[in-house]
Amino acid sequence: MFHLKEVKYKDILNIENLIIPEYKVTCIVGESGSGKTTLLKLLNKIISYDSGEIYYKNKPLSQIDSIAHRRNVVMLPQSPAIFNGSIKDNLLIGLKFAEKPIVSDNKLTEILEFINLNKKLNENAQKLSGGEKQRLALGRILLLNPEVFLLDEPSSALDDETEEIIIKKLVEYTKSNNKTLIMVTHSKKVAKDFGDNIIEVKKGKIIN
Repeated sequence: MFHLKEVKYKDILNIENLIIPEYKVTCIVGESGSGKTTLLKLLNKIISYDSGEIYYKNKPLSQIDSIAHRRNVVMLPQSPAIFNGSIKDNLLIGLKFAEKPIVSDNKLTEILEFINLNKKLNENAQKLSGGEKQRLALGRILLLNPEVFLLDEPSSALDDETEEIIIKKLVEYTKSNNKTLIMVTHSKKVAKDFGDNIIEVKKGKIIN
């Protein structure tokens, strides 16, 4: 799905050759500051590489419209934005930005159940805890139904039990819906238990 060839970005990443397969769960692991988040941002076209080439479905990223790409390849940052308003407002705002049809309250309630967020749609999103906000943002991108999920430490604010539940659900969803999940994780256990493909980044280089 993604193929990186001789990709360099500043003095942060230097990737000679890397293939990230389609319809799989890829976990990106490594020390803090090794370049993991930068790699996700390159795949999402938030930043542009200095040299080399990244291919998405055999087409150079440089030839793909950035906005169209980000609708197919959605990134969830480690500290996602939570907007003023209700939980419902926050779930729907992604669809509005992407100019996609608004879904019913029943669908939104299903999403809340999926992400283990036992709250009502009209509750104030700003009053949620850090872990609840992280799950709310995850629900927002699930509604977008992209081809690829790029998740940066999606469970960093969750306790171990909730992390296990959420990641397991995400992996099952990915596989049953022919999606691709690429996830930076601090947890070696998550990578070992759920990753079909594990990429280790060390000082900007891929360690196989």
